Amino acid sequence: MITRRYALLLAALGAVLLVSCVLSLGFGPARVPVDVVWRVLLYKAFGLGEVNWPVGQEHIVWLIRVPRMLLGALVGAGLALIGAVLQAVTRNPLADPHLLGVTSGATLGAVIVVLHVGEIIGLLTLPIAAFIGALVSMLVVLAVASRNGRLESDRLLLCGVAVSFVMMATANLLLFMGDHRAASAVMFWMLGGLGLARWELLMVPAAVVVLGLMLLVGMARPLNALMAGEQTAVTLGLNARNVRLRVFLIASLMTGVLVSVSGSIGFVGLMVPHIARRLVGAEHRRLLPVCALLGSLFLVWVDVAARTLIAPQDLPIGIATAAIGGLFFIGLMRKR
Repeated sequence: MITRRYALLLAALGAVLLVSCVLSLGFGPARVPVDVVWRVLLYKAFGLGEVNWPVGQEHIVWLIRVPRMLLGALVGAGLALIGAVLQAVTRNPLADPHLLGVTSGATLGAVIVVLHVGEIIGLLTLPIAAFIGALVSMLVVLAVASRNGRLESDRLLLCGVAVSFVMMATANLLLFMGDHRAASAVMFWMLGGLGLARWELLMVPAAVVVLGLMLLVGMARPLNALMAGEQTAVTLGLNARNVRLRVFLIASLMTGVLVSVSGSIGFVGLMVPHIARRLVGAEHRRLLPVCALLGSLFLVWVDVAARTLIAPQDLPIGIATAAIGGLFFIGLMRKR
């Protein structure tokens, strides 16, 4: 019965996400009717129907909004997955890539490339630099937070916040000292946004999120054991240190790639796993797919709000998620 309920939940979330993705394409500075959106999608994806809509609307839907919607869904899913596994391995309900300094490290790596290095190895330069920055930041946090070979969750969170401030201060210093025209363009990217979405940029984040989901679901048993405590993991014959290292590597890679294409978007990884646990519990084989669907759904609609609230201007999506996430964080602190 539980398995059937879980399958129905996944099907319902998938259907809601699909409908939301289609509906979201109609919103923006230039409204596009839902029937036009649907017909454009059918024609472009499957060659069905006849072209009887304005060319401008087709370009808006297919070349601008569909890549943006897909990128938002991928980023939301990826950040929710990262938050869920970081909360498990650190046994801290407040852990997420933003609060543990991973996002800030990825941002610093990307800023260095944008302002001072350039695309020396093509389009992969930015994701690689962001990954290196995220990994270095995570390793620094772990080194500072470790005490006698053990990780204390409260200490880890405080170290993450401290390292995050240092990384962001360094990034801001580079922006201040760099070319001001380039710095102004980078500032919008640092606040988080999906405006850079293009069809040719979706392949790498899509591959990373799908691969990350498969790897993390495959690690569900070790994650469950770590969530229960270090002694439980040892009793089950698991090497907690190796499991944490693998999770941190996967989280750093995913964060680096996502930050390189969407900028710094915080608090998604904090909020969504808590909502998912209310629906399916803490068993990670069931939790992670729900996290991915909820994260996609959340960021798709946050992006709709970001591009309609102050239209025709684009509100940086990181501002919206920070506002919602900050309130969620306060509520979580008061409750626990």
